[in-house]
Amino acid sequence: MKVPKFTDLILFEDDNFIVVNKPPFISTLDERGEAGGSEINMLRLAKAYSDDAQICHRLDKETSGALIIAKNPEAYRLASMQFERRKVKKVYHAVIEGTHVFDELLIDLPILNTGKGSVSISRQEGKRAETWFQSLKYYKHYTLVECRPVTGRMHQIRIHLATQKASIAGDAMYKGKPVFLSSLKRKYVLGKDQEEQPIMKRFALHAFEVTFKINEKTDVTIHAPYPKDFDTLLKLLDKFDA
Repeated sequence: MKVPKFTDLILFEDDNFIVVNKPPFISTLDERGEAGGSEINMLRLAKAYSDDAQICHRLDKETSGALIIAKNPEAYRLASMQFERRKVKKVYHAVIEGTHVFDELLIDLPILNTGKGSVSISRQEGKRAETWFQSLKYYKHYTLVECRPVTGRMHQIRIHLATQKASIAGDAMYKGKPVFLSSLKRKYVLGKDQEEQPIMKRFALHAFEVTFKINEKTDVTIHAPYPKDFDTLLKLLDKFDA
């Protein structure tokens, strides 16, 4: 995999913070258990650019989009306080299976981290988790949805959508199936001996926007454009599934 140039990812920068558009397939931090590993991640790229860089929150490896990075300990503290008090506003876009009319739907289901990178819904032992959902665009077989998590649990958006029988396209962990062009395009012909690849090689979730305070007084809203694969999926749905 080609290592991105960190400066190409920057959406916003001042003396205290950087917001980048994280590419898919790059971990936010060192993968658990590979502290000395060679795998490239956002923290390493950030530290090579700014010595004291610290990542303020996590995005799943496959998730693309807006990621806040602090350039010094004071900035990191300021961001941490905002996350703790649920003051950071995050907006994600997801392509989900099926046509779903979500009109400011609040999913309020506790999430239990079961270890080894998986979670489950547990009313008894789970931690509070809330997400708002709003349908943005309808297709014949899919829906583009805006997701606004209030809390920041692991896999929160993914599992909350799965509880609505609205798994994110390509999210195998939560029963989402990949999208193939052959399923959208009527007379799709695959060449001999060719194996069809999905339109997106990951689940269709993108951190679209983030709003937070860069100092005691100033709020900023940073918008992260769709990466190529997400954009391509939507263009093909517009063309063949509208």
